[in-house]
Amino acid sequence: MNTEVSVDLDRLVAVYIKIRDKKHEFMAAMTAQEEEFDLKLKAIELKLLEHCKETGVESVRTASGTFYRSVKMRYGTSDWESMGKFILENEAPELLEKRIHQGNMRQFLEDNPDKLPRGLNCDSEYTVTVRRKR
Repeated sequence: MNTEVSVDLDRLVAVYIKIRDKKHEFMAAMTAQEEEFDLKLKAIELKLLEHCKETGVESVRTASGTFYRSVKMRYGTSDWESMGKFILENEAPELLEKRIHQGNMRQFLEDNPDKLPRGLNCDSEYTVTVRRKR
């Protein structure tokens, strides 16, 4: 007796596309609503920062909660060549984040199959891509 379950592949693909479309609609609506919330929050943050600046205070306690201002520093460079030299000259590799550029590593390994960095981990898995009938 054959116990295999017959699967209607066309139905699975159709259902997959329907769910994916609903997910995209949902995410688009959520993104729009999130942007609206972010604009409102930003407007309030600006008012609170303005209050701190005008009164010269760093924090304020209210009946609803406390707010405070702080300085957030972000660093970047417009000259990566000079930054690279600076990091090497000052022996400061900790100034960089530890991650590998996925596309560049893939290309490097394709171009240099005999060069494999020690400690390199590579995970791979099969995935399925579903395309709508055109």
